[in-house]
Amino acid sequence: MMDFERELFKAREQFEQIVRTIREAAKEGKPIDQVERDLWQSQLSLGRMLLQGYVDLQGSGDVGETVKKEGEEFRRLEKKHKRRYVSVFGELTILRTVYATREKQKHEVVPLDARLNLPASEFSYLLQEWDQEYCVSGSYQQSSAKVERILGIGQSVRSLEHMNRTMAQDVKEFRDAQPKPEETEEGSILVLTADGKGVPMRRSQEESETRPRGRRKKGEKANKKRQACVGSVYTIDPFRRNAEDVVDEVMREKQQEKRPTPCQKRMRAELSREVDGVEVNGKDVIFQWLEKEVNERNPQGKKAVVCVMDADRALWKTLKAYVKCFVGILDIYHVLERVWDAAYCFYEEGSSDAESFVTERLTKILRGEVGRVIGGLKQMQTKHHLTGKRKKQLKTVITYLENNRDLMHYDYYLDCGYPIGSGVAEGACRHVVKDRMELTGMRWTVRGAQAMLDLRTVHINGDWDAFQQHRIKQQQQQLYPHREEILSEWKMAA
Repeated sequence: MMDFERELFKAREQFEQIVRTIREAAKEGKPIDQVERDLWQSQLSLGRMLLQGYVDLQGSGDVGETVKKEGEEFRRLEKKHKRRYVSVFGELTILRTVYATREKQKHEVVPLDARLNLPASEFSYLLQEWDQEYCVSGSYQQSSAKVERILGIGQSVRSLEHMNRTMAQDVKEFRDAQPKPEETEEGSILVLTADGKGVPMRRSQEESETRPRGRRKKGEKANKKRQACVGSVYTIDPFRRNAEDVVDEVMREKQQEKRPTPCQKRMRAELSREVDGVEVNGKDVIFQWLEKEVNERNPQGKKAVVCVMDADRALWKTLKAYVKCFVGILDIYHVLERVWDAAYCFYEEGSSDAESFVTERLTKILRGEVGRVIGGLKQMQTKHHLTGKRKKQLKTVITYLENNRDLMHYDYYLDCGYPIGSGVAEGACRHVVKDRMELTGMRWTVRGAQAMLDLRTVHINGDWDAFQQHRIKQQQQQLYPHREEILSEWKMAA
């Protein structure tokens, strides 16, 4: 109690000093930003004193000479043990009574830790949450600098990396515990998307030693990459359009009104990596998850299941291995890029003729006239006597259209109101992977990359707060399974 009174006295003095400072600042007419900065620092100091006082009020956790745990009796050690606790207000020292067989053995029961629900690490749950919310958005170094600037707490990059990996260990259990969306909150079309993106990896010591020195040869990469597969699933209501509507949207960037909003969107990212000595392909993990989502969110098969992706054959092959009944749709924006490639075989880039060419062919493709477009391109190739690079480029476009005709029934898709663009997956790859994993000079270990992908997708899915609550609850159950028994003895000792 004396410790608490001492901290409370210091806090009162601090508060009175804050009031005096505010009054003096008002008399002197100090700039409000300066007053705001001073006040913030004073509030942090005041918060640390009050939090230390709260801890001191609990006592040291002395519940008698002995305490029982699972039928075994442990004795109170003579010396109290200090524990460092870093809160958002600053560092505290917690003095605790410890129970064990003897001094240098494992601390079997620490009543105060259980009463306060202290985390496994020295850093408070709130500080961990704030730290990692910065880390999933920017580099560890930038995150450390931001937290230090705001809270005055210095943390090393290594500490934040370790915190990230430790926190990510709870993501799988959190995902498994998520209930399926309520049917009333779902649309009538279930949409699957997936895409791949390389993550720059750190070279192993052996690779670094054998790596050729000097200027790289043509085609050599500065670093190796490991493929990450990003998948997304959501439901949406039908949005029926015609070819002209879509052309207006993609060519003239004319956003259409009353577009339905995706419902219950979920996203995951998996790195191809070794798990328990077995190499696991990220695509397999993602499509297994998509299969599970289809079974849970469309158990009776009433929803139309569509998958919108680019022309990556590996993605489509993996999809077919896991999801048996779906409508496959080639992302229209990838098709559009190919049509532009064809246009530049005949017209100058940026010309109105090239735009007219693309508009006409895109309209035909959206009307289901892919065969006519292919035939027309072949005729133009002959008529214009294309040679060299342009001939090769046009041939590539024609082959692309021919190989993917079974995924280009756009007239049917539009009539059904299906989405025909994979913007969700494309944006996800850019946002989840590129925007965080490919910052300047960034290289990753497999474990570190997957941890970041797990936490980043949790944050992007809008589940950050729910995840933090879940992990705290799970960790407390693991750390203090006998908390109620300990608190019961605490009450008896009091």
